[in-house]
Amino acid sequence: MHILKKNILLLLFVFYFFPSAFAQKVGLVLSGGGASGLAHIGVLKALEENKIPVDYISGASIGAYVGALYSIGYSPKQIEDIVLSDGFRNWAYGNIDKKYVYYFKKKDNNASWISLKLSLDTAIETNLPTNLVSPASIDFSLMEDMAPASAAANYNFDSLFIPFRCVAADIEDKKSVLFKSGDLGEAVRASISYPFYLKPITVDGKLLFDGGIYNNFPSNVMCENFSPDIIIGSNVSGSVSKPDEDNLISQLKTMLINRSANDIGCPNGILIEPKVTSSTFDFSNPKAQIDSGYAATKRQIEIIKNRIPRRIDPTQLADKRKKFIIKEHPLLFGDIYITGLKKNQSRYVKGVLHKKGETIPLEKFKPAYFRLVEDDKIKQIYPKAKFNEKNGNYDLFLKMKKEKDIVAQVGGDVSNRPISEIFASFEYKYLGSIGISAMANGYFGKLYSSAQAKVRVDFPFTVPFYVEPEITFNSWNFYKSSNLFFEDVKPAYLIQSDQHAYLNVAMPISNKDKLEISGGVASTIDDYYQTTNFTQKDTADRTTFDFATGQIHYERNTLNRKQYATQGTLISFKARYVNGDEENIPGSTSTIKTTTQTMRQWTQYKFVLDNYYKQKGTLRMGVYAEGVYSNQPLFSNYTSSILASPAFQPLTESLTLFQPNFRAHTYFAFGLKNIITFRNRIDLRIEGYVYQPYQQIEQNPNNTASYSAPFLRRYLIGSAALVGHTPIGPISVSVNYYYQEIQPFSFLFHFGYILFNKKATD
Repeated sequence: MHILKKNILLLLFVFYFFPSAFAQKVGLVLSGGGASGLAHIGVLKALEENKIPVDYISGASIGAYVGALYSIGYSPKQIEDIVLSDGFRNWAYGNIDKKYVYYFKKKDNNASWISLKLSLDTAIETNLPTNLVSPASIDFSLMEDMAPASAAANYNFDSLFIPFRCVAADIEDKKSVLFKSGDLGEAVRASISYPFYLKPITVDGKLLFDGGIYNNFPSNVMCENFSPDIIIGSNVSGSVSKPDEDNLISQLKTMLINRSANDIGCPNGILIEPKVTSSTFDFSNPKAQIDSGYAATKRQIEIIKNRIPRRIDPTQLADKRKKFIIKEHPLLFGDIYITGLKKNQSRYVKGVLHKKGETIPLEKFKPAYFRLVEDDKIKQIYPKAKFNEKNGNYDLFLKMKKEKDIVAQVGGDVSNRPISEIFASFEYKYLGSIGISAMANGYFGKLYSSAQAKVRVDFPFTVPFYVEPEITFNSWNFYKSSNLFFEDVKPAYLIQSDQHAYLNVAMPISNKDKLEISGGVASTIDDYYQTTNFTQKDTADRTTFDFATGQIHYERNTLNRKQYATQGTLISFKARYVNGDEENIPGSTSTIKTTTQTMRQWTQYKFVLDNYYKQKGTLRMGVYAEGVYSNQPLFSNYTSSILASPAFQPLTESLTLFQPNFRAHTYFAFGLKNIITFRNRIDLRIEGYVYQPYQQIEQNPNNTASYSAPFLRRYLIGSAALVGHTPIGPISVSVNYYYQEIQPFSFLFHFGYILFNKKATD
């Protein structure tokens, strides 16, 4: 009896001074549900505010992501900050953070709509896309956030800040897969791999998809693994609505996601069901989802408090977080192991990553990694970091795939004016210790025809660079393509052609800019009449200019689209030297009958600034400036002088027009852009420009050219355009105004890209 009394007193003592030893253990189950699952953050936020403990977490899909962040020590406020950041929005939509976009790897803009990638030894049907968004940013973010926590827990999910479980789906064996140990980032990545949205990953030889396919509300996992006294469930999956015959996503959700009963499986369980309205992949308003979870939890908070009398002190919780986080080792990469590539291809990868034996800290490695992601010869990279206890660094495992050998592109433009064109290109890619791309393209239309071939050889040295020989043939027929909307207005017969063979050598200055040095030989051929009175029997004047040229070009480009941009900045500066021989052969209508040959040489400097200084919100604003300075001489007659002069062409339509008023050897131009954007898909663009030539080129009575007085005239350009951005290209309707043109107003409708290969003097 005496011993029994002692034991009872001891138990009372322990219960009084250590109440947590007898307290309820609380499990939190977080369902899948796409963007709606961000409501789980609000649930966690409300629970912490009211000092409700969470001892275990299980989750599926987006619930696995939110739960994993909480389980490694992130507070609800920190998780909220993450999903409200541009970084989260980037990876949710498959974009790369702007500061890691590698302009050096960007190819010249062209008029392509779609690309078809093929391997030399596979059929076309095996190469259809399997995902809507690029996983590159997601994969790296999960490794960056969770690799240190995985190592601190010794790769045992029971040893995390909060013990954690998540599920994925093995569609081959048609069963749910449970993760309770291993690499946490890999487990979460498998659990969020929604079919056709995000590419699945292979873990232990099994291709794994979204955990919600077989177990969207893993309360059974919570019960079987942790046996908590009470379970709080946050469910955003809702009931299955009938599939819509015109809505692919609703059909996929019905076929793929198993809406098993959302029964908590615990007699003392509490189910929270936030009222969410977002679609599966709509991450545009995460704050609304978070607030819905917070509000739903607050509505039940008194019930929760009554069933869970235990409270957790915020200071104790913060100390517990700090003790776990302090065990984490910062990401410092040592050895790199590459699978999926040949040995010489792996050398290329390590060259891009600047890996030469030394350890690489995260801040240095991350820009190099995304340079590799943007390499067009690399199709896929999956990173995984594992802590090496012997040296205190992380071994990095890169599972990689080479891009397809062949890329074919088609595109062009369809317009109400006779400027429509077809574009086609072909590229062969080779990846070894160096990278090689052999490219050829062609444009075919009434206004513009072109053929180009070039080979780019990339050298992944400490200072990377490429060498690119190219040959291009261009032809513009302004006579056939110049009728405007209101009436048929044609210039005199005018065909302009050029061909050039250049060698380009370029290197990056930073992620966003590059320096290119180029040189070679070129020839321009201009056929024209200097009068509108000519017949089919007449022969045109011809001016040929054969020249050698060299150029230095610096360019910084962060524009978000290749045409009709609404964000970013373009800065371009070119310095060019030209030395050549002009030959003028008069036609039958010319007053001059003698062929002349004259040596010409000049230097030319051109600066362009295209900056969208207000890049967010409904109203976007931009400023444009362009200036050219040249000591270029006048050619033999007025028309040849105009044709050889730099042109100011700020609008999409003006690229297709021959406008003598907007050509001069030296000029400056300035413009403003106001863009009203609707959901990043439709823009109303209002643009205005002032063009000021230093000396205008004027036509004398005998058709020779001379300069006007300085700053004698200036010209205006205005445009109002409605632009829609489709997955394959823009569709635009615009009304444009050109001051002092024969027909100042024009109307342009077009679908596609009005883009050309570079001219010999570009």
